[in-house]
Amino acid sequence: MNPPSNPSSPADLLDLDARAQIAALARGDCSALALCEAAIARIEASDGPINAVVVRDFEAARQQAQAADAALARGERRPLLGLPMTVKESFNLAGLPTTWGFEFARGLRAGSDALAVSRLKAAGAVILGKTNVPVALADWQSANPIHGRTCNPLDLSRTPGGSSGGGAAALAARFVALELGSDIGGSIRVPAHFCGVYGHKPSLGLLPARGHDFPGLGPGAPNELAVIGPLARSVDDLELALEVLAGPDTPQSHAYRLQLPPARDLRQARCLLLDSHPGLAVSDDTRAALAQVEHDLQAAGCSVQRHSPHLPDLDSAHQIYAGLLNTYMTRGQPGATPISAHEWMLLLDRRAALQRQWQQLFEQVDVVLAPNLGCTAYPHIEPMDWTSATVQIDGQTHLLGPQVFWPGIATVAGLPATSAPVGRDRDGLPIGLQVIGPAFEDRTPLALLRRLEAFRRGD
Repeated sequence: MNPPSNPSSPADLLDLDARAQIAALARGDCSALALCEAAIARIEASDGPINAVVVRDFEAARQQAQAADAALARGERRPLLGLPMTVKESFNLAGLPTTWGFEFARGLRAGSDALAVSRLKAAGAVILGKTNVPVALADWQSANPIHGRTCNPLDLSRTPGGSSGGGAAALAARFVALELGSDIGGSIRVPAHFCGVYGHKPSLGLLPARGHDFPGLGPGAPNELAVIGPLARSVDDLELALEVLAGPDTPQSHAYRLQLPPARDLRQARCLLLDSHPGLAVSDDTRAALAQVEHDLQAAGCSVQRHSPHLPDLDSAHQIYAGLLNTYMTRGQPGATPISAHEWMLLLDRRAALQRQWQQLFEQVDVVLAPNLGCTAYPHIEPMDWTSATVQIDGQTHLLGPQVFWPGIATVAGLPATSAPVGRDRDGLPIGLQVIGPAFEDRTPLALLRRLEAFRRGD
């Protein structure tokens, strides 16, 4: 669906990106309430077979939209004023259940909004409700016993990804233009890749995660891998959301202010492309799409290399990642074998050394380009078993689980990584590119994608 060049109705505005919708509201082209009603109507008419927006808070959204209209009438201008959007089910929204897909949490109600949700509302966003997730946020599908299964709007027989799959599906279906997700094993980037939208995994610790807590538990120690971050339908909207959400939580916010550095000068960007691994399948279509990116960036004046002596040992890095990830994902599970405190500290020491190696690499290159996964959106897998689940890649059967290597590259080192659509496979399914940047230089991968897209448009 191509956005209209001259939107004439609230429904037409929904097809634009978030910045365009916000600008239209500020000009008075449409009221926030009318835009909210258009989004609600589209969800009610089209979400049945997709099942993306599973917790609906439409009456509260209408009240927020009316408040936004009053603010607009007073001349107020805020970054998201009047924009309808959704958030992942795993975020607390006051008065609504936060279940993470667990049956035991069905009746739990959040007493207050997650901090990120509070920041979105303070910026003027209108929260329509929450989008679907897998149980424990632990799958690249989005299905659970409470809300059922979410399907990919581009092909209902396939997964939209997970764990932010409901949000990516809502974007792809053009219900909303902005979504709040989270990522520990590709949970923002994989759904963005599968649904042909954009997603940004921020630098570790850049966005506070208070209120994105396991059901029934309050905030605990900071997670050494997981982050929260935006999904959207454009690079610019990712940056808009990042500006709203980033910054320290209390008590650090009493002393510290965030000032993200500007993007690097990427007129002659130095890129490192990783498109293969000896132990992992990457589809021919994916590698062809990345090769086209390589060609386009070189034609735009950038350099693209495929090897660097400064690249950390990615297999060793993956061992660190697997150790940390397994510990987090099995915590509290009956029968799980805990590691010792000393083993945990050793993993953190090894991770710190890895982060220093990445710093050295980013003195030589500006960004690293890689697949999000070696395959595109695959048919629903039921039941899901990570030890045996398989996917078809170029006509051959491969285990799915090892593909976590690709999102793990950025996650284990706490690096920012942006997923953006760059092509289609032979079945017409989206192929996403993962652009990894230096720690706390989150604007750089976004800027690289802008450069690529500007070249492809002929700008």
